[in-house]
Amino acid sequence: MHGNGGEPPDGVDSTGSEAGPVPVRGVVLTHGGLADGLVDAVARIAGEVEGALIPVSNTGCGPEALMERVASAVGTGPALVFTDLPAGSCALAARVACRDPGQRRVLFGVNLPMLLDFVFHRTLPLDELVDRLLSQGRSAIQAYPPSPAIHGDHPTAR
Repeated sequence: MHGNGGEPPDGVDSTGSEAGPVPVRGVVLTHGGLADGLVDAVARIAGEVEGALIPVSNTGCGPEALMERVASAVGTGPALVFTDLPAGSCALAARVACRDPGQRRVLFGVNLPMLLDFVFHRTLPLDELVDRLLSQGRSAIQAYPPSPAIHGDHPTAR
């Protein structure tokens, strides 16, 4: 599941012919059980998307073991690691695993709308995909009812 074990090389389908764009692999790397919960929610909403998102938790492992888990999950080919926080053990492991900026990126502050958009657009070029997901993730953060201060309707200071 985490490697490229009997899978054909990137860009080639199982018959050996050229395939379309290689889908980006998503790794959801979080503290505790959050990764499993997010990946489960995506599957329940979008349906199973084979190999699109791999949950990884930092539970029960030190820094070395976590880096090994992440490296295994990232595999080969283009990958995007989603973390819950921009600092801490998960963020550090993600940064180490994504040292190849041509093939790897890290997005901090993962949310469900971001992951849902990812599974439907993971064949986009990596830079375009990252920009899209950042926009989707940010625009999904809202308040209801909207705060007057956010929309410029706040009373003037006296």
